[in-house]
Amino acid sequence: MTSEAFDALHDAGGDLTPHLDLASARRPGRAVQRVNVDFPADLLAAIDREAQRIGVTRQAFIKMRLADALP
Repeated sequence: MTSEAFDALHDAGGDLTPHLDLASARRPGRAVQRVNVDFPADLLAAIDREAQRIGVTRQAFIKMRLADALP
């Protein structure tokens, strides 16, 4: 498929999924690096309570709060 045909399909609201290789898709600038962090037990319990209250995982809650705190 040419880029012009792909753009036309997009502009027409067509389904682009069959034309994408999702297995190799990457988000530029979003490389993941695993880290280990030790939390006091009472802080971890508070994190777990708040994560459950808003309906997200512990990891998602920590990432959300860190993203909110950084410029």
